[in-house]
Amino acid sequence: MLSSLELALVLLAASVVAVVLLRRLRLPPLVAYLAVGTLLGPHAAGLTGDPQAVAHAGELGVVFLMFTLGLEFNLAKLGAMRRLVFGLGAAQVGGTMALAMLLLLAAPVALTGWLLGGGIDWRAALALAGAGAMSSTAMVVKLLADKRELETEHGRRVFSVLLFQDLAVIPLLIVIPALAAGGDGWVFSVAKAALIASVLLVLMFRFGPRLMRRWFNLVARQRSHELFTLNVLLATLLFAWLARKAGLSMELGAFVAGMLIAETEFRYQVEEDIKPFRDVLLGLFFVAIGSQLDLRVLVQAWPRVLALTAVPVLLKFAVTAALTRALGANTGVSVRTGIWLAQAGEFGFVLLALASSVGLLAIESLQPVLAAMLLSLLISPLLIEQANRIALRVSAQEWLQRSLQLQTIASRSLARDRHVIVCGFGRCGQALAHVLEAESVAYVALDLDPDRVRQAAGSGESVVYGDGSRRETLLAAGLHRARALAITFDDTGAALRILHLARELAPQIPILVRTSHEADIERLRAAGATEVVPEIVEGSLMLASHALALAGVPMGRVLRRVRDVRAHRYSLLQGFFHGADDSGEDAIEDAQIHLRAIVLAADSPACGCALGGFALGGARVSAVVRGGRRIVDPAADLSLAAGDTVVIAGTLEQIGEAQGWFDGR
Repeated sequence: MLSSLELALVLLAASVVAVVLLRRLRLPPLVAYLAVGTLLGPHAAGLTGDPQAVAHAGELGVVFLMFTLGLEFNLAKLGAMRRLVFGLGAAQVGGTMALAMLLLLAAPVALTGWLLGGGIDWRAALALAGAGAMSSTAMVVKLLADKRELETEHGRRVFSVLLFQDLAVIPLLIVIPALAAGGDGWVFSVAKAALIASVLLVLMFRFGPRLMRRWFNLVARQRSHELFTLNVLLATLLFAWLARKAGLSMELGAFVAGMLIAETEFRYQVEEDIKPFRDVLLGLFFVAIGSQLDLRVLVQAWPRVLALTAVPVLLKFAVTAALTRALGANTGVSVRTGIWLAQAGEFGFVLLALASSVGLLAIESLQPVLAAMLLSLLISPLLIEQANRIALRVSAQEWLQRSLQLQTIASRSLARDRHVIVCGFGRCGQALAHVLEAESVAYVALDLDPDRVRQAAGSGESVVYGDGSRRETLLAAGLHRARALAITFDDTGAALRILHLARELAPQIPILVRTSHEADIERLRAAGATEVVPEIVEGSLMLASHALALAGVPMGRVLRRVRDVRAHRYSLLQGFFHGADDSGEDAIEDAQIHLRAIVLAADSPACGCALGGFALGGARVSAVVRGGRRIVDPAADLSLAAGDTVVIAGTLEQIGEAQGWFDGR
């Protein structure tokens, strides 16, 4: 039996190796976590220890995932989605369960006996249908977020269905034990649970936003990063616990907590604080799911497992796609929605375990069904990777829509020459577009939010729906004729993809990139960015220019100073002295640029050396203080002397090496 430390080391080492290998194969990390759980679980190597302990820790990962999703979906946004949640969501769950029950009860006894080890009655069929109707909230939401597809037409439908599935679990958790016990008491139990859930949700939404804002304001005034992080964890787990006490899922409670905080000004800081907990625990969740797969069952009963995998996946795909199409979506969106929701879900495992524990399902039929559900989870990321290609193959309308999108982009760009292509039409992109328009500089903006594109285009803005990371989109936008390309959204991964593609297609075009992270500046420049605009540093520069003007410095000198800082690529403003009250990502990330003042001793090897005569391993001298006079950005021929204060800029590691050299170590 491994100790807790040994177990943690084994899981971390296996996860790191598996994620690296699968990323090279362009597969999502979720597959790696599932594979690690399967290979190290109790049915294989037996190294994961207590499966229940791992599962409980992993469940918190799903809780934090739904909390961060709540931060993105405030009350107004959820209200706008109510038709999808209670329309498409209810139809998908009800339709899938009804058709699955019909097939199970109408199938020959010999077939159900081969698949499930024996015949089943309507109660067992209901339990199996309920488990099969669920999709994986954790997997699908993570993939949607990673692919930046939450705001797409199919992304909204997928998320709405997942929300309703989380709600539908509640009555199923009550009905299944009641059916096993017999009697009519389950009707009253379901009605009671629905009433309690409704009252709790109304109270949360009615009083929650005001209480949440006041409480977070009180905590934020203490100026303690540790306290703020603890408060975020408290709020998340408190709402999850309240939901569980009311008979709801913990995930739903965490989602509500996220939505309430989204109404406050703290949402972005909260999202950064919760990320490390969410990602680590979510990985544990998928390890726990994978550990339940018995590879021996997969090998010995592979025809049954394959049949139990293929039939539910195809059934859910067909029902979901058909209902999505019937409710007004085009064929391409319907196909994508069906593919994204075709796999089994984590709540399906909960319902299966419950049905087995109360005697509705025989234990011998559980392992093949469990293996099939896990297999569907393993293959789902692979199917999702091919969703766009499948949609294009089966939908002539999808080809037409893609062609019309490209035609719209091309027609908009053909009317312009020497224009600027703006990738992203959020607040930053719109501000840039308005400045360009004021100077009579033509632009074409690309954005993936259909609502934003529709409203902006209807108001006369030159914006079209399109993904700037696609080759055909950039070509249709007139990349070869454009005078510049601007990437205005704050997503370093997506910006790097656009940079690589744009440099391949048009090596000479100037590319401007926005970033909120100082540590990404050199990375983006190395990828081909002509100029990178760091938000925090540029904001500091604007603040400094206004302060100089108010202090009576002539405007010409102010403008020259601003121009000099930008000409040196913000080197004067990069890095800062970190204090005890610095909180957030900048204060804890080693990759950020720091400043440190070093007083030269008489025996320092730097004494008598010119600044250009030695290297500091990546760090640089930002300033030298001599005789009370501060020399900013000193010349390379400046010779150092004992008693000089040298200000070093660099990462913590670079500064440590430089200080060692200055101290003669």
